[in-house]
This record gives sequence, structure tokens and C-alpha cells, in this order.
Amino acid sequence: MIQVKVDKVHAKYKKITILGHALYDDYGKDIVCAAASSIVTTTVNGILALDKGSLSYMISKKGMTVNVKNDDSTTQILVGNMVSLLKELEKNYPANIEVK
Repeated sequence: MIQVKVDKVHAKYKKITILGHALYDDYGKDIVCAAASSIVTTTVNGILALDKGSLSYMISKKGMTVNVKNDDSTTQILVGNMVSLLKELEKNYPANIEVK
């Protein structure tokens, strides 16, 4: 199962941690992992294209951590949209992804 942990401080996104594998299908064929990866990668790349200092990220074998450094409305809206999309994915595949 993919586990997404969302950390907020004073209603502002600060850190998003994505760990694990969806186990919907074999590696390379897993549509839930592909969807989650696309959502996160597209959001991170879009935010960095607007402001390279607005966030940082680290990828490991276990997953990815996104640290939100900027409280501006654009960054917060885009990160919020990413979380909303991950929650929609969770509604459709509750056995494969959990957003906290």
C-alpha cells in the first residue's frame, strides 16, 4: 500500500511523504503507482518551474519526501490540488493507497 502523510502547520502545507508500493499489480504494470507518481511528479515539476526555491524533494528506494518551503498562495494551491488528486485516487483504490 502507498502511504501518503500530509503535514500542515497553521493550515499551510509543509511536508508530504509518499512511501511504499500500491501492490495493485506487478512493478512496471501498477496503474495506482503510475497514477500517484504522475500526480506528484507533475505537481513538483510545475511548482519548481514557477519558483525553484518554493520546495525541495528527496527520492529514496522507499519513496519520496516533498518539503514545502514557500507559503505563497500559488504553491499552497498546487500542493493542495496534489493532495486532493491523491485523495481521489484513494477513493477509487482504498486497498492500495492511504492519505493521512
